[in-house]
Amino acid sequence: MTEKVYLKDSYAKELRATVTAANGAELEFDRTIFYPTGGGQPCDLGKILINGKEHGVVDVKKSGDNVIHVLEAPAEAKAGDGALLKIDWDRRYGHMRHHTALHILDGILETGRAFDNSAGGSITGGQIYHDRARIDLEIANCTKELVQLLIDTSQRYIDEGHAVTAKMLTKDQALAVPNLARTAPGRELLNKLTEVRVIELEGLDFQLDGGTHVANTREIGRITLKNYENKGSKRKRIEISVG
Repeated sequence: MTEKVYLKDSYAKELRATVTAANGAELEFDRTIFYPTGGGQPCDLGKILINGKEHGVVDVKKSGDNVIHVLEAPAEAKAGDGALLKIDWDRRYGHMRHHTALHILDGILETGRAFDNSAGGSITGGQIYHDRARIDLEIANCTKELVQLLIDTSQRYIDEGHAVTAKMLTKDQALAVPNLARTAPGRELLNKLTEVRVIELEGLDFQLDGGTHVANTREIGRITLKNYENKGSKRKRIEISVG
């Protein structure tokens, strides 16, 4: 099993690790800071220095409890070799800022802080990039003006400088928290886990999540609405960027 250091420290940029499996251009280590694609967040890219040679990482994926690092070319490596892992920090930090921004939008929407959403409202899907993020909203009688109000309310929370914290819960503790998993895949995952990682937004939200986040909301900067698509009376697709 790969120790997933990124779950405990999203700010680790370099890490020394040991090869546990090598198959040409695919390597596994005893621990890693490279985030594998999942949950709408792309994988990290970067470099791995091993046996005196530096290799570019072009893909990272999960295989059970292990993390596979796909290199741009096969490496001369074997189990037991030491390595230095370096992530592309600018890319990772972009993912972190946009990911936390989406959680804030979701939390503001769920609590109804921005507007009266008594008719129901939720984020039904999304995708994170290093320079933007896309989300699908389902809100009764939604308009572009209401979406901007949601963003403006989220911005006020961001500017207050709230803590963002990762915590681990037992399965029983997690199941006792209402609305901890808000999508069908999330609820399915929750039922399979014995230990559950959650992200807490101070005074706002508590949600199942396995991605990387900033430690304080002020790091996000300003949210800008980049695109708005009308997918129906309730369904809207928006694209945002932060900076």
